[in-house]
Amino acid sequence: MKLKKNFRLTSAQIILAGFFLVILAGALLLMLPIASMEGTATPFLDCLFTSTSATCVTGLVVYDTATHWSLFGKIVILSLIQVGGLGVITTAFLIRVIIGSKISLIQRTLLQDSISGDNVQGIVRMSLYIMKMVMAVELGGALVMYPVFARDFGPVTGAGYALFHSVSAFCNAGFDLMGVREKYSSLVAYQGNAVINLVIMALIVFGGLGFYTWRDLQRNKLHFSRYTLQTKVVVTTTVILILLPAVIFFFAEYRSLPAGERVLASFFQSVTTRTAGFNTSDLTKFKENDLLIMIMLMLIGGSPGSTAGGMKTTTIAVVVGTFLSMSGRRSSTVLHQRRIPAKTVRAAFSIVLMYVTLFLAGGMAVSAMEHRSLLRSFFETASAIGTVGLTLGLTPSLHVVSKLILIGLMFYGRVGGLTFMYATFRRSRVGSSCLPQEDLNVG
Repeated sequence: MKLKKNFRLTSAQIILAGFFLVILAGALLLMLPIASMEGTATPFLDCLFTSTSATCVTGLVVYDTATHWSLFGKIVILSLIQVGGLGVITTAFLIRVIIGSKISLIQRTLLQDSISGDNVQGIVRMSLYIMKMVMAVELGGALVMYPVFARDFGPVTGAGYALFHSVSAFCNAGFDLMGVREKYSSLVAYQGNAVINLVIMALIVFGGLGFYTWRDLQRNKLHFSRYTLQTKVVVTTTVILILLPAVIFFFAEYRSLPAGERVLASFFQSVTTRTAGFNTSDLTKFKENDLLIMIMLMLIGGSPGSTAGGMKTTTIAVVVGTFLSMSGRRSSTVLHQRRIPAKTVRAAFSIVLMYVTLFLAGGMAVSAMEHRSLLRSFFETASAIGTVGLTLGLTPSLHVVSKLILIGLMFYGRVGGLTFMYATFRRSRVGSSCLPQEDLNVG
């Protein structure tokens, strides 16, 4: 009995194991000859990279998705994107609910941890709500984009393209099928198409807001004062992180475009950089200052309990709020006239430290091994750990160790900093309150 208790997995460890098993299964399926256009087996490491990128909704690829993978391979990738976007545990429990299986209290607790729920009560209803909303939004996005893709690729292929890009955008994955025109071209051909731009942006933003934020917005509509603190912080931070970079990109990068396309391109680049990975512009032509802005946006990512990765909007809001509170000599971090608990502040700074450390260490390692500039290497590692998928063209040419580094960063970025820490490190047996206190000068 004691032995079983010692080997019982925590919720965080189960979440990590779930993602790992799905990634491994996806890699094995992609290795099958039927998964490639040529009908030959793809090397395991490249399949593992692709499976990790899809399950962790990143979008970095070593092969062009449209031209290398067969219909079977594309279906596998799309399935991994959907499972990764919803969360492995959430998907598993939704299947159990659909087939009528009973959900135990322990399983409900695991589901709560998986979707960043507040409590166990109503967690099954919440999971069903998520499923219905996801299906409605993804199908809605596909229907709106269908006329454009049907015009360009025919009615049957156009339907597949509309569904694939709708799921990929909502799950913030960044995988695309536009390589049939030019390899690794993403949505550059649709830079001036308002329908594709607006729908993809809407799907990215909606998917990155978080499941509980959706419900709060649906219940309280535009009554901002009625929102929970979580929703207020998510909405405020999201709006700032969309508008401010869009203005910068508008004046710095798109001067040669007509006014309408310039606005579309600026907003699209701002939205997609945080976590989605689509692009309508050639990023290799961007100025270094703007690439640094994109790196910061990629590291921040989306919001908790969403399809997005990264440090999360709430994390950066707590860090900035702490700075502003310290500047005003307040004793506590304050956001929207609410004090933030000290444990939340500690968690936020721990997440930022972990992300920045791994991003920098990974970038320096890739730069040294691949003999590429630090900026380009940092861009790739920020894209990986932020589960974004944007690239300056470095990923397809990486060697084995560099690919493994990006695989590790993508995995860490999707499961989340706190989940990874809780799964890896044991709880300290000695409480901090039992230790003597002594002050320390900082700054």
